[in-house]
Amino acid sequence: MSTRQKTIPCTIIRGGTSRGLYFQRGDLPADESIRDQVLLQIMGGPDALQIDGIGGGHPLNNKVAIVGPSTRDDADVDYLFLQVVPIDGRVSAGQNCGNLLAGVGPYAIETGMIDADSPRTKVRVHMLNTGSCSMLTVETPNGIVNYSGDTAIAGVPGTGSPIICDFPDVAGSVCGSLLPTGNVRDKIDGLDLTCIDNGMPVVLVRAENFGIKGYESPDELDANRELKARIESLRRKVGPMMNLGDVEEKTVPKMCLVAAPQGTGHISTRTFIPRVCHQSIGVLGAVTVATACTLPGSVANGVARLPDGQQEAIIIEHASGTMSVRIVVGPQGIESAGVIRTARIIFRGEACVSADLLSEQKQD
Repeated sequence: MSTRQKTIPCTIIRGGTSRGLYFQRGDLPADESIRDQVLLQIMGGPDALQIDGIGGGHPLNNKVAIVGPSTRDDADVDYLFLQVVPIDGRVSAGQNCGNLLAGVGPYAIETGMIDADSPRTKVRVHMLNTGSCSMLTVETPNGIVNYSGDTAIAGVPGTGSPIICDFPDVAGSVCGSLLPTGNVRDKIDGLDLTCIDNGMPVVLVRAENFGIKGYESPDELDANRELKARIESLRRKVGPMMNLGDVEEKTVPKMCLVAAPQGTGHISTRTFIPRVCHQSIGVLGAVTVATACTLPGSVANGVARLPDGQQEAIIIEHASGTMSVRIVVGPQGIESAGVIRTARIIFRGEACVSADLLSEQKQD
């Protein structure tokens, strides 16, 4: 057995509140099963510390973005998000990731996939996981990506240059419709809940219905085994209702416990992704929760404190702070939603993998 290793160009980028590995599509094996084994080896595991890889022992640090020239005329690049689950030895493409999306624009410019304008560059991204598109606006003075700025986002130390992420067509992108059950509110096991998909399948339940306040820390909630068992049981029951089938081994839907806001926000959240409590909230998860806040009769609308009149920005409170979601409402309802993120390149280099593993790839 050969002990040689081969290298694959790789960039580590902190996008929003996540950290991920970014690859150019042509640098990874075309065979998906071999590609997934390569990614699992790079990340390491299944030990919790992932000591034999570069994963961070948490779902937020076991993410991958694969980027390439777009196959669509209305987009500049294609973006495939993969969630690596080392403990189970699998890789999932069952959802988008709005945080890593923020890094796709800078990555596409830095790698020469698209040319930069000045002072800003708009990057049209085809999100392969769901087939929907997003628009990123990246600061590029003199045609060079700017990473420095005054924009702060909760869950990330320091500040950076703003990256505007707009989502004009993500309603029902995973489940087929904004309200996949056909109802703004359902009842399962005696609990009122709202099943919604505006870019991310989310199930919203009031925290008080589980006998908690909804302001507990993620560590406290993760330590509550009874609570997590009830949430997971509910998630598995609601999965088929959301056109997701058996979700036991899927990372969607996300379960979101909502409560009245504690601070200056409009609603408080604690999100499970799906079995670990998020330290903050995902971008598309926040977009979906903000959308639910605007729907009369939804679980979120019942606890959100929205001022009178049309709301242009909904502030989502989470364990690390807040996230502001921009909502554009037209005659037919919500036309688009967006958030502001930051991103930073942490490392450029080559990831080493077994030469024997890559030799298994079928040649074209």
